[in-house]
Amino acid sequence: MRWAVLVAVLFVASMAEGATLPQKQQAVNRLLYRIYSPIPSAFGDLKAAASSSPRDHIGGCKDGGAAVNQLLEEQESGRLLEQKHWFSLFNTRQREEALMLVDVLLNCQDFDTFTANAAYFREHMNEGEFVYALYIAVTHSELTQGVVLPPLYEVTPHMFTNSEIIDKAYAAKMTQTPGEFKMTFTGSKKNPEQRVAYFGEDIGMNSHHVHWHMDFPFWWHGDEIDRKGELFFWAHHQLTARFDAERLSNYLPPVDELYWDRPIKEGFAPHTSYKYGGEFPTRPDNKDFEDVDGVARIRDLKEMESRIRDAIAHGYIDKPDGSHVDIDNDEGINMLGAAIESSTSSANAAYYGALHNQAHRVLGSQADPHGKFNLSPGVMEHFETATRDPSFFRLHKYMDNIFKEHKDKLPPYTVDELKYENVEIHGVDVDELVTFFEDFEFDLSNALDTSDNVADVSVKAHIPRLNHKDFSYNIRYHADHADKVTVRVYITPKNDENGVRRPIEENRWHSILIDTFWTNVEAGDHVIHRSGSDSNVAIPDSLHFQDLIAKADEAVASGSELQLDVGRSCGQPQRLLLPKGNEEGLEFWFSVIITSGDDGAHSDLDTNDHGGNHAYCGIPGEKYPDKRPMGFPFERRIPKKSVIVDLPNFDGHIVRIFHRDE
Repeated sequence: MRWAVLVAVLFVASMAEGATLPQKQQAVNRLLYRIYSPIPSAFGDLKAAASSSPRDHIGGCKDGGAAVNQLLEEQESGRLLEQKHWFSLFNTRQREEALMLVDVLLNCQDFDTFTANAAYFREHMNEGEFVYALYIAVTHSELTQGVVLPPLYEVTPHMFTNSEIIDKAYAAKMTQTPGEFKMTFTGSKKNPEQRVAYFGEDIGMNSHHVHWHMDFPFWWHGDEIDRKGELFFWAHHQLTARFDAERLSNYLPPVDELYWDRPIKEGFAPHTSYKYGGEFPTRPDNKDFEDVDGVARIRDLKEMESRIRDAIAHGYIDKPDGSHVDIDNDEGINMLGAAIESSTSSANAAYYGALHNQAHRVLGSQADPHGKFNLSPGVMEHFETATRDPSFFRLHKYMDNIFKEHKDKLPPYTVDELKYENVEIHGVDVDELVTFFEDFEFDLSNALDTSDNVADVSVKAHIPRLNHKDFSYNIRYHADHADKVTVRVYITPKNDENGVRRPIEENRWHSILIDTFWTNVEAGDHVIHRSGSDSNVAIPDSLHFQDLIAKADEAVASGSELQLDVGRSCGQPQRLLLPKGNEEGLEFWFSVIITSGDDGAHSDLDTNDHGGNHAYCGIPGEKYPDKRPMGFPFERRIPKKSVIVDLPNFDGHIVRIFHRDE
């Protein structure tokens, strides 16, 4: 015991001057390196910290060690989930354990304590629980601001990679033969859903989905996150609208919503394995919904839906004390989003339930609803894998239609609410819009077991992914006087799957936000030039884990600054800014509306210092940047086309998105 205390003292002493950003980045990299193997001996400080008890540095905890003692008591009593076992956030007990570690890490007063506690519990907790807790803590802790999280698809590759590729990687490791393996999407050409598998199985899209839920956890008990319920609606509404655009690009109809009393039309075979826990379960076509033992009955889900629709019809949500909260206003969508998910900000979780979360669990368990075969959770029970299943988009179309029911109750915008007198748009010139598939390589080595005396072998996967040619557009305008303005840019499919032009009232719900930004206009005739790469809904590719490791190690060794040029992990991949389109050129409305800069919630938005992802992911710890409802002005009914299209501050014209194999 005295040796362990001495190790802890030496560890803290070695970091006494305070960790620099490169040191923090290096420590986080090493904590996530080969997560299923012991901490390598080469990481001496972490190895030593893992051998010391967190009780030895309780003095570095803001809560006096309450969180540490609680988690250690669970561990010492043998109540924690064992290592080498699957982890699902939707499993109540497993989530509780992961959140105990989140509490430990967020209660650390300094990075030394943070690192020591993380190293200990990495070696003593379930690996999946640890990874989730560390990602949450790094995302939300003040101690780790500026630290870049490595891409999850290179930390836990088995969650993103077909099992046959993982098998090949293991064979390469055993024979000490480097390998690069071509990965294909699941299914076959006999399955029409295969045409859009590139979108649901895109590892960048999977990462965006899981990181969004890390930035906005449904269980969050900390400071109130601004407009969290509305963000839940908006991010998933845009995912659904975008999926429909991909379907149109591939000559498929929009996805139909899910019905609890009808079969699940599309089956799904994930072709993916847990690191520990076998294959992800397969669901056959036309599977009737069944109650899931210990989770939910189908009639419970119907009852939750009924209560939420009653709230929309009545125009208010019932609180536990019998009082009402009006929702027939701009704030109502935030209340509904919190109730449907359900998050801790739900006004009455006991009454309205957790429709979204329970639906994910029920869908994920339909292969073995009664536990007869002791199958592991399905892909719908992990945010990393959920979008791979076509039923994910059916589920969210179902919930999106509930949100639409609420939005359609609100009065349409008037001309006065939409008009901005100072600016008249004379036209918008857009570059040719072209998409293509490219080959993407990512590292699989973290999926493999290793030890200090086994040499590493390079194993990588190659997968096709959608990208687009760089484009920009020029907004030609006349302004009466100089002013700050808000610019919103949407693309919307012009026609339905039969080539029939959709009326604006039907079409507006299919609008896809590709940018929203603030800028200054000058008096007279001028041009706003904007590049697609500047979009505030999208983020660039993550750095490869090995590159992140190399940069951090080099910065620590040289004592130099760490220049990574990447921001948050939450945000749609920039290369997915445009739907695929087709060879003939799929027609979209390209719509621009300019309103007053007073729509901005911050005074510095025109400098764009908040990163390129705030449209879907907000600004951490601050007000959502746009005061207007998310989706403005297309989120409300447009019974009269002229109210929008005749606005001087609006321009909408047809563009084509071409897809070219080359």
